[in-house]
Amino acid sequence: MDQLRQLLDDVCSGHRLTQQEALQLFRVRERSVWDIATAADSLRKSKVGDAVTYVRNQNINVTNICVNSCGFCGFSKKPGDEGVYFYDKREIQKKAALAASRGVTEICTVSGLHPGFDAESYTDVYRWIREAAPGVHIHASNPMEVVYAAKKSGISTREVLCAMKAAGLGSMCGTAAEILVDEVRKKICPQKVRTGDWVRIIKEAHLLGIPTTATIMYGHCETEHDRVKHLSILRKIQDETRGFTEFVPLSFIHMNTPLYKKGLARAGATGREDLLMIAVSRLFLDNFKNIQVSWVKEGVKMAQLGLLAGGNDLGGTMFEESISKGAGAVNTDYLDPAEMQRMAEDIGRKLVRRTTLYELLP
Repeated sequence: MDQLRQLLDDVCSGHRLTQQEALQLFRVRERSVWDIATAADSLRKSKVGDAVTYVRNQNINVTNICVNSCGFCGFSKKPGDEGVYFYDKREIQKKAALAASRGVTEICTVSGLHPGFDAESYTDVYRWIREAAPGVHIHASNPMEVVYAAKKSGISTREVLCAMKAAGLGSMCGTAAEILVDEVRKKICPQKVRTGDWVRIIKEAHLLGIPTTATIMYGHCETEHDRVKHLSILRKIQDETRGFTEFVPLSFIHMNTPLYKKGLARAGATGREDLLMIAVSRLFLDNFKNIQVSWVKEGVKMAQLGLLAGGNDLGGTMFEESISKGAGAVNTDYLDPAEMQRMAEDIGRKLVRRTTLYELLP
């Protein structure tokens, strides 16, 4: 106990956690969990203050048709399946115009890997959105989509990123990361990019002036050691590029996923694990300013507790969410800023609206 408190005091005084120390924190049980959360919340306060931030955004998932079959996904469909959709220019621009009328500052789009997509397919979507919602920040794609577009068009991933940026991409999603340990990726998403490719493309994006988020998906069949390896990779990238805007832990939604139905994954993370993921991330990722708590993945009550364990951001209003819903999550479509304000004020903090790149708005 004394050793734990000394370690937490050291971190709050500037000590950089080692991988072994982070592993020890992830394995803590009983009431010491609150000591870690308290230390993380103290560090949050000193680093970013008391504001709870959010972005007014809307998702546009262009299609749920996907050539991959990831074990953790309940969203993707194959051609001919019930419930498939593939929006054309007219429908995408209708959704983008609706988003603009709602006063959103960000439109986010990540979709299935449609068999007919190539690099131009992605850039067309960004241009259509930009036409229908001028001035709205486009936060879209991820390293998997970049690799797929490059392969289908016979060009380099750097060329894809340059074309996306020219078409209006403002920042890229740090999804498709899941767990950046190839042994785990072979079990949960064998068709997805390997760890080395994910890292390379994220660095390419940062060096081209395209900031990205960073994510982790935990609570399935990974170990605590795998989580630490993942966080270490993110911290190293951030040391080199400073291109990550935020870290977003994504708790595994298990109910409708093949991985869980086949008995290859457990039923998601526990509340203790959710709290520790936020807290340990805040303590370990000393070069990240923003740690987001996902109300979509954890629900609003658990998300509020995450704000007491090192989190400072509530993510977006969403308006339209399909991926977590497909996996079995409920109440994922929209979170009213009035409810966000209630969550923040209930813990003595103030809700502040932000842009995608964390510029604070009135």
